[in-house]
Amino acid sequence: MELPRDPLLPPEADGTRKGVLLSVLVHIGLVVAIAFGLNWRSRVPEAQQAELWAAVPQAAAPREVEPVVQPAPPPPPAPVVQPEPKVVEPPKPAPVPDAQIAIEKARKDEERKARELEEQERKAKLAAEREAQKKKLALEKAEKAAKAEKAAKAERERLEKLAAEKKKLQEALEAQQAKQREAARAEQMKRIQGLAGASGGPGATGTALRSAGPSAGYAGRIKARVRPNIVFADQVAGNPTAEVEVRAAPDGTIIGRRLVKSSGLPTWDEAVLRAIDKTEVLPRDTDGRVPGTLLLVFQPRD
Repeated sequence: MELPRDPLLPPEADGTRKGVLLSVLVHIGLVVAIAFGLNWRSRVPEAQQAELWAAVPQAAAPREVEPVVQPAPPPPPAPVVQPEPKVVEPPKPAPVPDAQIAIEKARKDEERKARELEEQERKAKLAAEREAQKKKLALEKAEKAAKAEKAAKAERERLEKLAAEKKKLQEALEAQQAKQREAARAEQMKRIQGLAGASGGPGATGTALRSAGPSAGYAGRIKARVRPNIVFADQVAGNPTAEVEVRAAPDGTIIGRRLVKSSGLPTWDEAVLRAIDKTEVLPRDTDGRVPGTLLLVFQPRD
């Protein structure tokens, strides 16, 4: 059933026919544009946009036209996989000419010779320093030895001088002692001779005897007092004699002793002197006196 037309509307134009024709043309143009615009070389296609304008009568409002459905854009093509770039090997160096090889070899030989020469110089310098140090030490050692020898020689000369002086004094002392011994022996002989001359006959009173010297057995009594104090255990050949001069105070106290004649056996001489020192006091003579000086003779086999 057809609706009645509104008399106020403009007259109906042949719009349907024109619209269909225009739509077909637009689609054909769109297909052509897509065909020519498609990037067959994997380029991203650019979006095409078209605006459609419908002819509308100026006198009346256009009739509502159905919207044209735009076709969906085609999917983007798959990305093209680019092949990996090949590694380009560097070109091999050109062979070195023989002349350059010879020059390089000569340069290395020169450097080697220079190093060897430097090493030889270093070793020679080190050897020279060691030799100089060795000579220096030897010189110092020789100087030290010379100084030590000089000091030792001076010390020997000093000791020899002291020994000579000591020997000289000893010889002088021994000469003096010899004189004293001779004097004592002469005095003793005089006393003995006086004792022998004063012994007289059987009827003598003995006054001259007492005034001349000790009694005949007094020396034996003194030796008997001293001998127990002699300590001597050495075995000796013969019977050496030691003569000792003994000085005593009036009360018999020994105040000095001196070896007048050595027995030739120092151990025996020392034993006799120590025994006299240990005796300390001499016994009195028959007249109650003690001679001031006595010459005593001691032998190991008495």
